[in-house]
Amino acid sequence: MNNLHERPGVYSVYDTSSVLSGGRAARTIGVAARAAKGEADKAVTVTGYAAGAAAFGEDETPGMSTLLRLLFAGGASAVTAVPVGGEGTTEDYRRAFAVLGREEAQILVCDSGEETVQQALRDAVEEASALRRERIAVAGCAGAEVSELIARAAALNSERVVLVGPDALDGGGKPLSGVFAAAAVAALAAAGGDPAVPLNGGELKGLGGLSQDYGEGDIDLLVRGGVTPLECVAGTVSPVRGVTTRTKTGGVPDATWRELTTILIVDDVIPAVRSALRSRFSRSKNTARTRAAVRSQVIVELEKKLAAEIISGYDGVTVTASEEDPTVCLVEFGFSVAHGLNQVRLTVHIEI
Repeated sequence: MNNLHERPGVYSVYDTSSVLSGGRAARTIGVAARAAKGEADKAVTVTGYAAGAAAFGEDETPGMSTLLRLLFAGGASAVTAVPVGGEGTTEDYRRAFAVLGREEAQILVCDSGEETVQQALRDAVEEASALRRERIAVAGCAGAEVSELIARAAALNSERVVLVGPDALDGGGKPLSGVFAAAAVAALAAAGGDPAVPLNGGELKGLGGLSQDYGEGDIDLLVRGGVTPLECVAGTVSPVRGVTTRTKTGGVPDATWRELTTILIVDDVIPAVRSALRSRFSRSKNTARTRAAVRSQVIVELEKKLAAEIISGYDGVTVTASEEDPTVCLVEFGFSVAHGLNQVRLTVHIEI
């Protein structure tokens, strides 16, 4: 691993393959949206819808307060919100995303369905994640057909971005852009304590229905195309299957990062190991005894994740001193993610 920084600390990189493959919310949420009031590009953390409405006003058209309503209805305990200033251009959103990048928020949403804005959101979460502030984004479109959603997912193509469809309906049956369905999905993802449990079938609260009813053929196309499809059954809206927009690597089809749980597990395991090492070895010597202790601590953290069934196995835990820099300790290990249960296939033999 190349250490590109001089600040002491615990740094990490990862790769993957298909083989090795205060509320209630366990994760915090960040929002960038147009608001009726509030200082542009200033982050404000609110712990309930009433506080959000007081800080940002009530929407005349769906925007910040609509997002907050859906997020808190879905179980968010606290939301860090940044009003988007100016005319709401891509650059205006980019500035708001930069502000959120300095905050502690693991899941980001915005009120724009524009492709350039969502690409800026993708860039923001990827940049923050590279700086050890791991996060994902959940996005939606307005009035997009199946083919348009698949094309948008291809344009985003990131394991850190989830794209949902179709558009939703509010509690009164009025149409809501897919960006608000995305907020409901973000709340569901934030409320989940176990990153290995898929979103499939989880109730999206605050939504009164969907604008379209996808058939099985459309659902197949959407999932393979990197879109998380939603369905409404008996009045309950839920994700059919939580996937990311990452469908290709180097222009070649790649399903390694398809399942949303994969990146959520990565963002759970690696920061946990990093935090444990940082708290215990901030002032230590790079000696054989210390490296043995580091290896033991890594194993302790991995065993915790194994016992919680967040990972299904690990191996190759090695700790060595860098030959290039005697102050650097190199830690390597591999783990396999625990996969969600998407299907149960029955084979029945009947004798007559």
